[in-house]
Amino acid sequence: MRKTVLIALLLILLPAGHLSAQFATGMQGGAMSGTTGSDSTGSQAETYTLKRYFSSLAHRDTMAIGWSFGGSVLLPGTAQIYNKNYWKLPVIYAGIGGMIGGGIYYNSQFKKTGSESDKLARNLFFIGAAAFYWGQMLDGAVCYRSYRDHLPGRATVYSILFPGLGQIYNREYWKLPIYYGGLAVAGYFWYYNDMQYRRFQKDYNAATTPGGNYEGSMSTDNLQYYRDYYRRFRDYSIVATVLIYLLQVIDADVFATMSTFDVNQSLSMDIQPAVIEPLNCDFTTNYTSVMPTGSAVGVQMHFKF
Repeated sequence: MRKTVLIALLLILLPAGHLSAQFATGMQGGAMSGTTGSDSTGSQAETYTLKRYFSSLAHRDTMAIGWSFGGSVLLPGTAQIYNKNYWKLPVIYAGIGGMIGGGIYYNSQFKKTGSESDKLARNLFFIGAAAFYWGQMLDGAVCYRSYRDHLPGRATVYSILFPGLGQIYNREYWKLPIYYGGLAVAGYFWYYNDMQYRRFQKDYNAATTPGGNYEGSMSTDNLQYYRDYYRRFRDYSIVATVLIYLLQVIDADVFATMSTFDVNQSLSMDIQPAVIEPLNCDFTTNYTSVMPTGSAVGVQMHFKF
């Protein structure tokens, strides 16, 4: 399982360079951040640093949506500060703090009593804290102001926070059944293979432990084989789920970027006679009797995309 988790983390980190470069676009006023480049005036843009990040929070500089999203991941509420939605800060911190406090309280009660109601309350409070944390990141991306009508970085953040939301932002609704279907199938096999793995793991432990009371008819070798078989395919299902998730993130980013390209239907071809000048007249001795300059008559074609 550890090996699978490491593989999944590597798959998540692989497109990080591309996404961070994409996040550098979408600055308010056309300024660049997150990388060194040229601004709209053609001069060399200053590299976006941590100092500039805090300057942006003080509204003395602009900030790319990637930095805004990353800041809200590390410190909830920073995106709301940059967006000047100060009234949301008490809601965010009261929600996260209150939910965590309730979860800690009911967790201590559950340890004392072992009550299922305390366990359920603990889980609900911790889920509520995660929902407030997730909500402030999504709110920061939604309220981010940009000079561009369609921002690729926003589509990327949407897909990171909620699969398929980037495709909705790009108005590519037909892709939703593909990605949701893929995630559903991969999630189902993840659940099924994990359930079978736990079943054979339990039976194998019972068969190999003295006094384990194993009542099945399979040998320990068969139990070990099926345990390893389902564990391997459970790991494949986890990797498949992560790959589909990453694919829809990259898809949202790429097609949001391509939406700004000119893809009109003005494709044409023009054919006309032309005099072709050679690159080097020393190799055109065969034509000197006809055309002393070494030129030749031919046909040229012009394609317009």
